[in-house]
Amino acid sequence: MIRVLLAEDQAMVRGALSALLKLEFDIEVLGSSADGEAAWRDLQRLKPDVLVTDIEMPGLTGLELAQRIQRQELPIKVVIVTTFARPGFLRRALDAGVSGYLLKDAPAENLAEALRTVHRGGRAIDPQLALEAWSEADPLNDRERQVLRLAGEGQSAGDIAAQLNLSHGTVRNYLSEAIGKLGVANRIEAYRLARQKGWL
Repeated sequence: MIRVLLAEDQAMVRGALSALLKLEFDIEVLGSSADGEAAWRDLQRLKPDVLVTDIEMPGLTGLELAQRIQRQELPIKVVIVTTFARPGFLRRALDAGVSGYLLKDAPAENLAEALRTVHRGGRAIDPQLALEAWSEADPLNDRERQVLRLAGEGQSAGDIAAQLNLSHGTVRNYLSEAIGKLGVANRIEAYRLARQKGWL
């Protein structure tokens, strides 16, 4: 049996995924979590073979969950099911050790097949997205990405500095670097472009 934990913040989608997977003879749904922090607790308690997660969730994102699993060397495969058909997200997912990346508009039977592939040690990546993912590299480093995300959420340089334990000047430098790398005029344009590309 392939033991699965679901992490998805939308209740209807979570219920649909659970119902779909329960129809499969070789897949057992151990539980489902409505946010990233709950998923992290459930992962440690239930010890599934595979985590099926969305990217955007309250608490921890699916990518942050994957990074934690990778850092702690937990024997859990990660399959992301998302609406984000952006190459930047796929590249970051692969860097975080994700084994599967599927889009929510893919045929339903693809998910069970992807779980079997991943459980056997393979990879299940949306083929069109995989091609696009290598066409344009993400120019931002982790710290620039973090600072730019907070700036895009409306936080001032001072707020960001306090939150990340950085100096005001360091935050301004990170923002300038990100703006320069993206070739835009200001932090709002930088945030928009980076979101559109899937780099945030």
